[in-house]
Amino acid sequence: MAGRPKAGENVDTVLAACRALVAVSAQSIAAIEDIADPVEVRVLVLVCSRGTASLREVADGGGMHVSTASRLCDRMVSKGLLDRESDPADRRQLALSASATGVDLVRTMMRRRRAALQKILERMSDDGRERLVTALGEFADAAGENREADLWALGWTG
Repeated sequence: MAGRPKAGENVDTVLAACRALVAVSAQSIAAIEDIADPVEVRVLVLVCSRGTASLREVADGGGMHVSTASRLCDRMVSKGLLDRESDPADRRQLALSASATGVDLVRTMMRRRRAALQKILERMSDDGRERLVTALGEFADAAGENREADLWALGWTG
């Protein structure tokens, strides 16, 4: 009698699904790479998801030294992707926000990601799609709460 498959027997299927999701994400980022590199995209996602971010938040979220984050943000300001001003709560701090161009890039990326996922979901049966959504919700719950920094660093917020 065939019983329920053990979790280890399902890993290859889950890995295949992960590769498909990563490919969708990578393609959505590649669509805007001529304007922003992947590290800049991650910073834009962080800043857009928060509204504003300090230099320390960018550094912490990206797992980089503050001086590296500072140079990166300077480059992004000069490219017109970020706006920078003094933080009204602490004039020694910078408040970084996405420029209109930066916001548009993130929206374009997310719109392309959603469109690609929608096409995939439309190729599935209604029943299969419903089971998938239920299973992915359970999977996300079992994985536990991801830190926001982990999510934005991968470009998965928004």
